Amino acid sequence: MTLPSQLAPWFPHGIETYLVGGLLLGVGVALLFVMTGLIGGMSTVFSSSWSYVSNAPFFQQARFIGSRQWRLWYAAGLIVGALLYFSKFAAGVPFITQVPWWQLLAGGFLVGFGARLANGCTSGHGICGLGSLQVPSLLAVLTFLATAFITANVVLALGGR
Repeated sequence: MTLPSQLAPWFPHGIETYLVGGLLLGVGVALLFVMTGLIGGMSTVFSSSWSYVSNAPFFQQARFIGSRQWRLWYAAGLIVGALLYFSKFAAGVPFITQVPWWQLLAGGFLVGFGARLANGCTSGHGICGLGSLQVPSLLAVLTFLATAFITANVVLALGGR
């Protein structure tokens, strides 16, 4: 599929891999909901997994303990699916970043903090919440996007890339 020249820098390896990945995510989340009635947000997978190793009251809530087994299987399916996707559609595409490790760590911390603050992440709100027409999810996604736009422009203005 040929992209207009304005979009080519955003999709350096073509748009097909992104389309396939997005379709697989959407179908997977839809199947989870249709077949079980469960919502597949990833921040709850993180919290429910910590309930195995942390006795902190937050992680010992019934909602985490009661759902941790299926959520671990869900996360394992996402990892296996990503590996299969990468081996089939992105084979030979180098996975390299120029971002220093400390910025990745700081970004991961901030994303985790934001997901906890928003009571969910982009997969929970952006895919599942918007798909089920939840107004709080719409507000969360708009907040995520606005924050990303502002942050990217501030970093760029400060000389970052």
